[in-house]
Amino acid sequence: MPPAPARAAEGLKGFPAWSSNTRLMKWALFAFSFLLYANTLLHDYTLDDAIVIYDNMFVQDGLKGIPGILSKDTFYGFFKEEGKANLVAGGRYRPLTLVLFALEHQLFGKSPFVGHLVNGLLYGLTVMVFYLLLLQLFRPAQGQARAYFIAFAASLLFAAHPIHTEVAANIKGADEMVALLGSLAALFFSLRAYRENKPLLNVLAGIAFFLGLMSKENAITFLAVAPLAYYFFTKASAGQIVRQSLPLAVAAALFLIIRYSVMGWGIGEPVREMMNNPFIKLVGNQYVDFTPGERLATVLFTLGKYVQLLFLPLVLTHDYYPRQVGVMDFGDGGVLLSLLVYLAMLGYAVFRLPKKDPLSFAILYYLATLSIVSNLLFPIGTHMAERLMFMPSAGFCLALAILGCRWAARQAGEGQPLAFRHFTVVLAVLAAVTLAFSARTIVRNMAWKDNYTLFTTDIANSPNSAKLRNAVGGELITQSVKPENEARRPAMLREAIGHLEQALAIHPNYKNAYLLLGNAHNYLQEYEKSIDAYNKALAIDPNYADARRNLGITYRDAGRYYGESKNDLSLALTYLTKAYELLPKDYDVLRLLGVAHGINQNPALAVEFFTLASQQAPDNAEAWWNLHLAHSQLGNTGLAEEYRRKAAQLDPKYPQ
Repeated sequence: MPPAPARAAEGLKGFPAWSSNTRLMKWALFAFSFLLYANTLLHDYTLDDAIVIYDNMFVQDGLKGIPGILSKDTFYGFFKEEGKANLVAGGRYRPLTLVLFALEHQLFGKSPFVGHLVNGLLYGLTVMVFYLLLLQLFRPAQGQARAYFIAFAASLLFAAHPIHTEVAANIKGADEMVALLGSLAALFFSLRAYRENKPLLNVLAGIAFFLGLMSKENAITFLAVAPLAYYFFTKASAGQIVRQSLPLAVAAALFLIIRYSVMGWGIGEPVREMMNNPFIKLVGNQYVDFTPGERLATVLFTLGKYVQLLFLPLVLTHDYYPRQVGVMDFGDGGVLLSLLVYLAMLGYAVFRLPKKDPLSFAILYYLATLSIVSNLLFPIGTHMAERLMFMPSAGFCLALAILGCRWAARQAGEGQPLAFRHFTVVLAVLAAVTLAFSARTIVRNMAWKDNYTLFTTDIANSPNSAKLRNAVGGELITQSVKPENEARRPAMLREAIGHLEQALAIHPNYKNAYLLLGNAHNYLQEYEKSIDAYNKALAIDPNYADARRNLGITYRDAGRYYGESKNDLSLALTYLTKAYELLPKDYDVLRLLGVAHGINQNPALAVEFFTLASQQAPDNAEAWWNLHLAHSQLGNTGLAEEYRRKAAQLDPKYPQ
């Protein structure tokens, strides 16, 4: 463990006792981090929680589902079919947090409260381990006041930073937290093993790193971070650095063997669909790849946006899908500015590398952990996401803490010992920034209450995202059909249609937007528009089962509407016949066709369809009563009586 406060305080004369009380500070940081997200405890599931929790068949099976979680792609439990791993290049294998969710379900059932509680605890623990690791790196035992300040300031800024809300306020974000927690813990145990000559702690380092990798693949970047940490903060030789990094390398190799035994080798080709491959565009109704210049410029633009959000996390959103981030080129000033910022960071880090400048380490940590999610190495399925900054932001916060400490050192004067008074201004700035960050975090948490709140809040900040326009439209439809929204239903459906039409203006081949558009028009009894929307979805994907089923339902509903409300028997039969082609086993379609043919004085066809209906619903008294009426019309008194008795046996309302 880090040195005891009493020992460390020997070199911190003139500083408050609490500033070097490791136990006090780590638990204070834990409590602060947890309390920042306490207002999420009563929130519902949101966003991708459906995929990994409440609609995931393995998670819902609790302990029995764990073998399936470990042996399948992360998406399999949701889609329940092979091949969905190809939705994003390389697929996704992140079983550890799904196992955690399965255990939660086994113990507590469907409980978003438990999920948010666990997330809060994981977040607090991550901040605590970050603090302890920084104390290991900066060695307060040597009497360095800067060590306690840097560890505390960096951890406090990290805890409060609003860019983390997508991770901590969304239950699914546990994967990001466990990945970072495992990585930080691995380096912490490794450094202790080296400095305290306790080789067994290397085993704990390897286990912690393996668990981080099993939560999310980006933990693998710590294979670069760990050697850098040894180079910057220890006197270890190259051979010692290699030996200390070996447990992490073994853990990574084991993870990769498991991952590729499940997922297959290689990362595969990016899909040709804009929602899962943002680096394609529609030209002449055909998808074409971005030019190399467009792709690089767009990536650089998003990297610059990350820096902007780290410094000024004012406008936050969960959605940066096309075309919220547009097709960029090097004529854009934001692209050029981003390029200059990153070149400056890299140049400084390399220039100061021989001096073992801690600021150089913070920059290299940021760049290393960002690399795997930057889209520079391979496509990750989206332009950017705030959750992807969770791991790199630790480097940003560390850099700010180091700069603050250097400012305090300048106040003391070159070569002079640091006193607490030298930190007065820096601590005031730290307090102000922490307060501002905390307020923004607490307010931002409120958007994560549920899908309706999240989508309708973030559309103001991501108006050009086809995915979010589609999500808002779908959620408005879902909410509109609830009984309590009956009076507002038409207005909500019209609003949904507006969002869906904008989604299609951005992404004309968005089949799900056409599906939802068809649903909205169906609820408004605008059947021709509904049918047209479903047919357009099927033109994009002839195998789109949801669109085919909903088209059949709309034909059925249209047939009922024109027959019962408009007395247009001919049009009703036309629609019902089309419904029968798509839904040959649907009870209502068969019943309505029987009724229509009976009214149309065609009792033979009425009997045929009523017979099929009774076969689909043998426990439905109405089906047998309809057969009774149809056979009575044909004069088949024996059969009519038999079916009357069946109906009466199933439901006393029919005459005995």
